[in-house]
Amino acid sequence: MSFKSRVLALLTASTILCEVQAVLTSNGMTVTLNDIPYYIPASPIAVIDCDSKHLGSATSLAGLVPLTVIQTPSLTFSQSDFAATIANYTASDDVFQSGFLQAIYVEYIGALTPSPKTPFTTSIPANLTLLGTSIMNPKTKSSSALAPGPYFVSLAGSIFQAYRLYSDFAGAFTEPLIPTGNGMYAPLPAAIAGIQAPAVGVPSRLYSTPTPDKPLAGIRLGVKDIYDIAGVKTSNGNRAWYGLYPPAKVSALAIQRLLDAGAVVVGKMKTSQFANGETATADWVDYHSPFNPRGDGYQDASSSSSGPGAGAGSYPWLDLTIGSDTGGSIRGPSQVQGLFGNRPSHGLVPLTGVMPLAPELDTGGFLCRDPTIWATAAKTLYPQLTFYNKYPKLIQTVGFPASASTPSNGIILNFLSQLQSFLSANVTTLNVTTLWKNTRPASAPASLNTFLNTTYATLISKEQIKLVRNPFYADYGAVHDGRRPFIDPAPLVRWAYGDSLPDSALADAVTNKTVFMDWWATHVIKNDSTTCSDSLVLYVGGTADSPYYRNTYLRKTSPKSSEVKKLIPSGNSPPRAPFGFSNARFSVYGEGPDMVVPIGQATYFSNITLHNESLPVTIDFVAAKNCDGMIFQLVEDLRAAGILKATQAGQTINGGEVLF
Repeated sequence: MSFKSRVLALLTASTILCEVQAVLTSNGMTVTLNDIPYYIPASPIAVIDCDSKHLGSATSLAGLVPLTVIQTPSLTFSQSDFAATIANYTASDDVFQSGFLQAIYVEYIGALTPSPKTPFTTSIPANLTLLGTSIMNPKTKSSSALAPGPYFVSLAGSIFQAYRLYSDFAGAFTEPLIPTGNGMYAPLPAAIAGIQAPAVGVPSRLYSTPTPDKPLAGIRLGVKDIYDIAGVKTSNGNRAWYGLYPPAKVSALAIQRLLDAGAVVVGKMKTSQFANGETATADWVDYHSPFNPRGDGYQDASSSSSGPGAGAGSYPWLDLTIGSDTGGSIRGPSQVQGLFGNRPSHGLVPLTGVMPLAPELDTGGFLCRDPTIWATAAKTLYPQLTFYNKYPKLIQTVGFPASASTPSNGIILNFLSQLQSFLSANVTTLNVTTLWKNTRPASAPASLNTFLNTTYATLISKEQIKLVRNPFYADYGAVHDGRRPFIDPAPLVRWAYGDSLPDSALADAVTNKTVFMDWWATHVIKNDSTTCSDSLVLYVGGTADSPYYRNTYLRKTSPKSSEVKKLIPSGNSPPRAPFGFSNARFSVYGEGPDMVVPIGQATYFSNITLHNESLPVTIDFVAAKNCDGMIFQLVEDLRAAGILKATQAGQTINGGEVLF
């Protein structure tokens, strides 16, 4: 090649390179401080005037230094004040640690105005760096002050929040999230070491202080992935759905209420597909079922609010989760993981921006370890509720044990005795099927199970076909040359059942549900002007008597080998339409509240660990429609009396390291 040709080739290449456009954007960074991982967002939240001359000797990375912000109402901030403040930070916040004492920034927020005669003075240990101080004018809006707590600061004074990263070892989350401003969210662009364990970032608890306007300030919230969150895609437990539809433009109304009250969304959490009931291992295909932390760690997490249940049971850093309950999707996970969980009265909160199963039955509620947080969240989500402090004098029990023949039964009967004494109530046994037979409407069959056998299956299948499946199939086919998306076995079977029914079946099912609702309100639980509900109906939720292992294959026949039988529990049949009637349907058709209350734990022998392990024991409280507030208040009073207590995250409801 001649010299001229080489020059022309180089010039051409240079021209091509110059025409290439590149946009380089920072998504923040992940750092480790004293062996604890943190995420630092790309954008600062504030810029301060600071004396950075001493930062040269401080530990830093990429020009960022760990910083602690302190607020004081006193004109004199002494070393003893400093020690007390740091002790409080350490005790109350899992994000803060001593590594953030590389630099300190003190804000005066008192009512007095400093002057030359009464200046604002600080004194901190000599081995620490005082980056600067700030005097906030009492007339200045409080938002102009930096919230106390741990941060990272640049040499130019830019302040970045610190998010501690935790491993989602239970597989409870579909997508950890980070706020991006203006009510929008985005997937958290951070990772830490761990097999199949995404990182979940949580902000400092010190950043938020509850107020009457924001009672949930700082409460970390996990959201079932059927609720829309602005800026984020919704999966409904289906990969094709997640890939097909764009991010939501606005958050679901229920989520927005919680955000407005100060709740901090940390991520979206797994749901069984399209909120249909699924069993771990064989039913879950698109996504893996979360792990129930209790006992041997291999009990089914229940569904469909599986992620919210497993997360609340596993993680002490997660305060509250929100799920949905159509036929038991909050109550099941709450029962098996020892959580306070509520299916609210139907219609208490509009489910705008939430994927439907059957609008006639769908409800939104919480799963939580702490009944005080539970009740506070309920007041936000259901603002129309009245919290009664007078209680029914009649308890109706359904399916309660006759004797303490097992540890679980002993716990149940002991709790019933304490509740009866606390309420000074009478206890009677309720046989719903017999009462129905004797008092049913003249046109209804004598068997309640016969009357309602197909009602639930019809409602959820016909409604979800119309509201979810048909538009989804059409949208997916339009993009993929007429193809159909993959669907898990459980919703597929249920939809097939709905397709086999005539269109008139939906109206018939609604009629049957309404007949039961009217009968229930007339013959079982009535509204009362003093106690809201004239009685409480109690039934047994979860016990340790029948462990439900997640390594159970769906098969029609049991294994022939006796050795295999010992190692693998007897299997279930493949998924089918949910026929029949059970205690869990009382509130589904009656439209009143059904709340899960953990009352203790009992042991069982695990065929996984070959040791005695513990599982939660729970009772469900059912009351008249719109009497949710009465049960919330009763649970609070029972806690104050020492009859109930908050549960803990971990292997048992009293805590402990989760087994793997």
